[in-house]
Amino acid sequence: MNVQLLPAARVAALKSAPFTYAEVGATKGALPAGYRTISRRVRLSTGFDDAADRLLGWQVQAASGFRVLASSARVEPESVVELRLGPIKVPCRVVYVLDEPTRQGFGYGTLPGHPECGEEAFVLDRHDDGSVSFTVTAFSRHATLLTKLGGPVGRLAQNLITERYLGALK
Repeated sequence: MNVQLLPAARVAALKSAPFTYAEVGATKGALPAGYRTISRRVRLSTGFDDAADRLLGWQVQAASGFRVLASSARVEPESVVELRLGPIKVPCRVVYVLDEPTRQGFGYGTLPGHPECGEEAFVLDRHDDGSVSFTVTAFSRHATLLTKLGGPVGRLAQNLITERYLGALK
């Protein structure tokens, strides 16, 4: 699953775009009120290093059915990514990267043009017993009239994508 590099002009536009929500970085702690929240965790059968390599290479998004266009082949602080699913474009910018011996991952936030506004985090944890878990945490609300009109269908799609993310590293 390849990651395509975004053209320089698109990278510059996304890096200069404002986030579409105020609580930037909130997936690191208590999730803000006023949003739909998700936090789901699975145990992995793969090793921590392999899972981290795939996670930080945008492979979770690619394995979930998105076409991935990013500013870099690996997740880095301030990286931008535009996920595409058919005609839908989902622009995001990395808010933070976790790089600890027992914890790897990142969070990204929505930019103008994203059908939702909010933040999503993808975190791997290596536990004392050697097991590895993968957690997806998000908060979001509708950003466009189309997603507002879609209501429950949008929530169903978000749940489906979250399950695909969680299954991508199994």
